[in-house]
Amino acid sequence: MTAVLALTTSLMWGLADFGGGLLTRRMSALTVVVVSQTLAAAALGVLVVATGGWSEWGGHLWFAAAAGVVGPVAMLAFYKALSKGPMGVVSPLASLAVVVPVAAGLALGERPGWLQAVGIAVAVAGVVLAGGPELRGAPVQRQTIALTLVSAVGFGAVMALIEHAFTATAAGLFLALLVQRVCNVAVGGAALYVQSRRGVPALPTGEGGGVRAVTAALPALAFVGLADVAANGTYMVATLYGPVTTAAVLASLYPVVTALAARGVLHERLRGIQAAGAGLALCGTVLLASA
Repeated sequence: MTAVLALTTSLMWGLADFGGGLLTRRMSALTVVVVSQTLAAAALGVLVVATGGWSEWGGHLWFAAAAGVVGPVAMLAFYKALSKGPMGVVSPLASLAVVVPVAAGLALGERPGWLQAVGIAVAVAGVVLAGGPELRGAPVQRQTIALTLVSAVGFGAVMALIEHAFTATAAGLFLALLVQRVCNVAVGGAALYVQSRRGVPALPTGEGGGVRAVTAALPALAFVGLADVAANGTYMVATLYGPVTTAAVLASLYPVVTALAARGVLHERLRGIQAAGAGLALCGTVLLASA
């Protein structure tokens, strides 16, 4: 069950990243984050009311709030790094986020067997290679590397935090996800306001831009937000059924999904190193699922 849920997480995160990447070609990345998370929060609010989720309020929600604050910061650092350096360097480095929840699991006493350990190593190597690291070219600026590592630690911290953010009930899960989304919107909205004050438009410009462009993109924005919520939810439940070390690695295969989606929809060709990475990730998945 852990493997199935964690792989579902990868599928949802990968599709959300692909959809978000397409949307950022038309509007600010912060706008995509804020609007998509607001739509997701609205849907979760309905679920919390319908399930009586407010009765699950407790101290564990501080983990959800922390994840909601850290998440947008990590995303901002990631997009800033992408704007400064080659994606072939930034993307694989950011995928090292998986190290954080795996290390947290080991620190809390999890001890994977030798087959699982091999599967973890193979899958992590596959995830990094699936990002298509650039092994040649000009040196990358230190600031780009620093921003990428900040984003990796942030994304990994979110995975480590949300594991402890809910009670083992559907109502508790919905409430934790809602708290996380509200904090996402608050932090992202503040950053969007600062950005607009600095002269960067929050809405798309040019012909057909403005509010009309955002309205037309609402279905896609809703998909991105809801896919992200679904991924967080399945990952939380996955950690209930099995070790975090396994769930975190399998849930981190989303770069492979994003690359395959780009191949299928945009007809982007996979580089040899990406194809090799996808194959390694698949081998690691098989080892983890069979352990």
